[in-house]
Amino acid sequence: MTSAAPSLQLLPVCGLPMIGPDSDLAAELAAAMARAGLGVEDGDILVVAQKVVSKAEGRQRRLADFAPSPRAQALAATVHKDPRLVEAVLSESRSVIRAVPNVLIVEHRLGHIMANAGIDQSNVAARGGDDETILLLPADPDGSARALRTRLCPPDVGRLGVIVSDSFGRPWRVGTTGVALGIAQVPAVIDRRGEADLFGRAMQVTETGFADAVAAAAGLAMGEGAEGVPAAIVRGLAWQPGERTIRDGLRQAEQDLFR
Repeated sequence: MTSAAPSLQLLPVCGLPMIGPDSDLAAELAAAMARAGLGVEDGDILVVAQKVVSKAEGRQRRLADFAPSPRAQALAATVHKDPRLVEAVLSESRSVIRAVPNVLIVEHRLGHIMANAGIDQSNVAARGGDDETILLLPADPDGSARALRTRLCPPDVGRLGVIVSDSFGRPWRVGTTGVALGIAQVPAVIDRRGEADLFGRAMQVTETGFADAVAAAAGLAMGEGAEGVPAAIVRGLAWQPGERTIRDGLRQAEQDLFR
């Protein structure tokens, strides 16, 4: 059983410089934590915003790099978006789920159902003074999380989880919330089916989206605008490490009522 401890803490990692393709993100995170006196403890989960991971991995592109196909041009007319942006979205996607004015929902090539394939222009420094720079998701967010964990986990710490997080909208709710795009050691889902509830009844359907819940909690400390806090440590949770991937938390298409 995994539960929140009374001492749950959200510790923002502040003071990172602007991250770019020449940055050593792990070294910058380690330096920022050291300046803040945030030593890594057993059981910590470090949540890192997708944007700084993508920037460090050189996932910036320009709209001019994308020549719109006839399909992109037709979709652009429907969704009222730049045809080059639509082409970029298609290049990162398996399929289009929904296309209406101002909304383009796709299945990303990594399996996530999301708007615009996660391509973003907010908090992305423009090249050459224009506004045509876009940022793609990391090519392998699980791999990104594992690489950061390898660099940042001290030898005497057995449990250090790393989550690469992003912000998603939700079908039943207004507003975005943090979700996990990539994980290292952290369980994506904790299956509690068969456990007894308070009254001794066996739970039938409860599967906790653990990694998403941690990402959402960390988002409260990180912010989503101009806060400039791209990482946070979540401390005080009970969890068990393992060899996990974010695919454990993706709903299969035959179970997805929104497709």
